[in-house]
Amino acid sequence: MSKAQDITSKIWEMANRLRSNMDASEYRNYILGFMFYRYLSEHQETKMVDNELLSIEDGQAVNDAYTQEASGDDLNDYLEELADSLGYAIAPRFTWQTIVDKVHNNEIAPSDFQDMLDDFNKSVDLNRHSKQDFHGVFADMNLGNSRLGQTTAARAKALTEIVDLVDSVDYKDDNGRDILGDIYEYLIAQFAGNSGKKAGEFYTPHQVSEILAKLVTIGLDPEETKPSVYDFACGSGSLLLTVQEQIKNHRLFYFGQELNTTTYNLARMNLMMHNVSYMNMDLRNADTLEMDWPDGVDAQGVDHPRNFDMVVANPPYSAHWDNNDNKMKDARFKDYGGLAPKTKADYAFLLNGLYHLSNKGTMAIVLPHGVLFRGAKEEKIRKSLLEKNQIDAVIGLPAGLFYSTGIPTVLMVLKKNKTNKDVLFIDASSDFEKGKNQNLLRGQDIDKMIDTYKERKDVDKYAHVASIDEIKENDFNLNIPR
Repeated sequence: MSKAQDITSKIWEMANRLRSNMDASEYRNYILGFMFYRYLSEHQETKMVDNELLSIEDGQAVNDAYTQEASGDDLNDYLEELADSLGYAIAPRFTWQTIVDKVHNNEIAPSDFQDMLDDFNKSVDLNRHSKQDFHGVFADMNLGNSRLGQTTAARAKALTEIVDLVDSVDYKDDNGRDILGDIYEYLIAQFAGNSGKKAGEFYTPHQVSEILAKLVTIGLDPEETKPSVYDFACGSGSLLLTVQEQIKNHRLFYFGQELNTTTYNLARMNLMMHNVSYMNMDLRNADTLEMDWPDGVDAQGVDHPRNFDMVVANPPYSAHWDNNDNKMKDARFKDYGGLAPKTKADYAFLLNGLYHLSNKGTMAIVLPHGVLFRGAKEEKIRKSLLEKNQIDAVIGLPAGLFYSTGIPTVLMVLKKNKTNKDVLFIDASSDFEKGKNQNLLRGQDIDKMIDTYKERKDVDKYAHVASIDEIKENDFNLNIPR
């Protein structure tokens, strides 16, 4: 067990004792919220030391020096300088260390927690460039929630216990490496495992994320110094971060859109706790199919789609959407023979991602098997994609991989300017390890998929390269057993 997993297990065990009758999915907001606040406060301390903003005497704690120097009329100068570089600023009386000291000395007032969050929100206004990234990030920490306690004193006690829990852990591994981001990620997975079907709204299992990430990074231009990745249903941001794991020598720019506000807040926290600067991320809280990503404007002032080097997604399966006639005028959907059915938005999501894919880029998306063979409107879209030569590969995944559904799913790889005129089919549905609550992909299963994708050859009972003529003979039905 890794140090991060070990620490996560301890936090989880303690959290279960503390949360009383509160659901895990609800308690999540407090545990992860305070973890993020601690991260922001300690990150601010590091920045003040690195930029020599403080005169720290030998043996003096950074927080003591900050409290001493940033007082009176000087406080605003410190806050403005911090907000300019960090995108936020935490005043001395609301730093994590100050709050913890108050808790330990029994000096904390019930109102201190709300004042702490209110002051943070006010500091975000000091930097107009970061406002979107930080504004409302703690909105899901309802400090007046009666499930924390029936009285103000009871709620304050519950919050101090959470502060104690979050502060009791050293977020470093045995080599001194910061593993806070890893712990946060493991905790999100733990909460997902205890949230049943709701988990599908915010978490893609890491093994599936790893496959998607490997696929879209295979063809990445090595000369691209600032590659971009886009996830239009980004959940807690885990899939975006997994792409970065595959290209450690590149500095990624992250773009994501998420409908659920709570999940959107999780994503912002998750990326920042993995040391993603607010300047390298653009996350939005919106309905992707109703509010498309804003177009870019080129040097001549002409609007054009904002395109990304990599697109990854695990959108809601067969969701309902508003496929009114106006959608046929939408540039994302108009050139593919029709609109996805009202009760199955799968192809609407796919076309949205493809529209925003760069000409040299790769897109990988998880969808239900039905997209391969369903008729009517979906058949027209599938036929159009094939005639445009934009479907590169179809990979059948095992059933039971996801928290939200037990159905088997398919992974589709798409490109806008493919040179080969065939489609690679991989049937990986039998390669997995059976788990107690969900099935698991092993390293060898993932490697087999990726190696087969790279080699693009027939493998008996596992992979087949189908020509477009063969696909036409099958009436553009992509069902893998064929």
